[in-house]
Amino acid sequence: MYGAATAATIGPEITALLARSTGKIPARPAGWSERDALLITYADSLRGTASPLATLHQFLRDEVGEALSFVHLLPFFPSSSDDGFAVEDFRTVREDLGTWTEIRRLATDYRLVFDGVINHVSQSSRYMQGYCAGDPAYADFFLALDPATDTRSVLRTRNLPLLHDYETHAGKRWLWTTFSRDQVDLNFQNPRVLLEILDVLLGYAANGAAMIRLDAIPYLWKELGTSCAHRPQTHDLIKLMRAVLDCAAPHVLLLTETNVPHRENITYFGDRGDEAQLIYNFALPPLILWSLVKGDGSVLTDWARGIEKISNRATYLNITATHDGIGMRPTEGILTEPQRAELVQLARDHGGDVTGKRNSDGSISPYELNLNYFDAVNDPRRQEPADLPLRRFLVSQAIPLALIGVPGLYIHSLLGSRNDSAGVQATGRARSINREQLELAQIRQELATPQSLRSRVFAELKRWLLLRSRQSAFHPDATQRVLDFGPALFAVERNNERTGQRLVALHNLRETGCRVPVPCGCRDLLTGERNTHGEMGMAPYQVRWLE
Repeated sequence: MYGAATAATIGPEITALLARSTGKIPARPAGWSERDALLITYADSLRGTASPLATLHQFLRDEVGEALSFVHLLPFFPSSSDDGFAVEDFRTVREDLGTWTEIRRLATDYRLVFDGVINHVSQSSRYMQGYCAGDPAYADFFLALDPATDTRSVLRTRNLPLLHDYETHAGKRWLWTTFSRDQVDLNFQNPRVLLEILDVLLGYAANGAAMIRLDAIPYLWKELGTSCAHRPQTHDLIKLMRAVLDCAAPHVLLLTETNVPHRENITYFGDRGDEAQLIYNFALPPLILWSLVKGDGSVLTDWARGIEKISNRATYLNITATHDGIGMRPTEGILTEPQRAELVQLARDHGGDVTGKRNSDGSISPYELNLNYFDAVNDPRRQEPADLPLRRFLVSQAIPLALIGVPGLYIHSLLGSRNDSAGVQATGRARSINREQLELAQIRQELATPQSLRSRVFAELKRWLLLRSRQSAFHPDATQRVLDFGPALFAVERNNERTGQRLVALHNLRETGCRVPVPCGCRDLLTGERNTHGEMGMAPYQVRWLE
C-alpha cells in the first residue's frame, strides 16, 4: 500500500503495537456454531431506571437468555450526529449510556460486536480539531481538494456534496465527506492514520469485542479518477487488520458493512476468508420482501442457489432488518427496474420513505427503503385477520434462520415493533422510523400479555432460536442446497456431514395453504408432527423444519 521505504518504518511500529497489546486482551470463545445468533441494538434502545447498558444487560439476562449469543452494540461512543456514526472519540463510552465496566460485564454473558466507524470521524473530534489548529501530529489526516476538482467518477451514496469547507489555521480547506458535513473522511494514504486505527481496534479487543463491524468500509481508500469504492488498497487494509487481530486476538471476527450489489459484496471474503470472516447477506431483506409481497419465491430461489459455503473460516450474516433501511443497491441485477420501482412505491404506501443516492450523471436512484420490517411485509392500510400479519412477518424472519451462515435479528424485529412515525417527525430523519427507544417496563408488560403482538412475536422467535441452537444441520459450516417446490414455497436443505443431520426448511410465502410431497417418516421439529402419507400440508405462511 505504501511502498517499501514507508513499509520499513511502519512495519516495526505495527509490531510494537502488537507487543503492547500482549496480556491486555482476554481470551474469548472463537469460531461459530449452530448455537450462534446475533442481536443488533443500540445501547439505549431500551430505557429503564439504571443506565442504558445495564438496562439492556438486564433485559437480555432476564428475557433472552441463551436464545442469542452475539450482541451488536451500535456505536456507543461520544458522537455529534447520525445516531452515533459521527464519532468524536473512539476510546470513550458516552457518559449517558454507561461505562466500559458495564460493557466488559456484558461481555461475560454475550459475545459483543463493536462498530469500527473508521471511514470518517466527527468534525468535532480531536483529529479534526488538531488538523484545523495546525497540529503536525494530524497533518494529512484528511483529504483536502480544490473545490473545482472533478469528482464526478466518485460513487455517491448520499444526495449531498462530496466536499465541504472548514476553517483551518491555513484558511478555508475543502475536505472529503462521503456521508455528511459532520462526517469527515480519514485519509488512509497517510500511514499514521492506519497506525491510529489499528491501535483503536486492538483497544476494542481489550475491552471485550468478539467481533468488529467495519462500517462503510468500501470507501476507505480514495483515488481520483475512480469510483473510490472497493479499491485494491481497501481490500489490502482489511487483510492487514485481519492479520493484526489474528496475531493479538484470534477470537475477534471481522464483519464488513458493504451495502452494495451482491457480486461486489462477496469480494470482501477475500480469498475464501482471508479478509472478513463475515459479510452481511444484504440482498436478503429486499428479496424476502419482494417474495412475500408477490407470494412468489422464484427470484429468491434463483438468487439463493448461488449462495454456498465459502470455507470453514468465512460465512454470511443473514438479516432482514438493521438500524438502517432496507438496502436497494443489492437488488441491482437481480430485480428489474420496474420491480425495484414497485418496492419504492410499497415503502411509501406502507407509511415509510425512500432515501436516494446521487449518480455520476446527476440523477437520483433509490438507495434504501426506510420503514420497519413488520410494516414492510404488512400493509398497515389493509384489513385482514389478525393472525395473518403475524404469520407473514414470522416467515420473513424464519428464512435467515435456515440459510447458511449466522442469523441476525434487529431488536425491533425481535420485539415486533411498528413504524415510529412520531420519531421521524421529531428528528426530521427518515431512518428514525426504525430506531425507536422503548421503555423496559412497558416492554415487560407487553411480553407478559400473551395476546399482545410483541409477546407473540418474541415468544415464537425465541422458541425457534432455542430449537435451532440444538440442530447441527444449522451449523454455519454445514452445506446448503436450495430446492424447488414451486413459486409458493422457499425451500432449503441443510446437511451437516460430520454429524449426519439433514434438515429441509420449508417456508410458505402465500396467504393460502398448500400440500407438499415429502418423504414418509420425516418429522417437523417445529410442531412435532410426523409425516406418514408422503405429503404434508402447509398453512398460510407456515414454516416447517423437517428432519
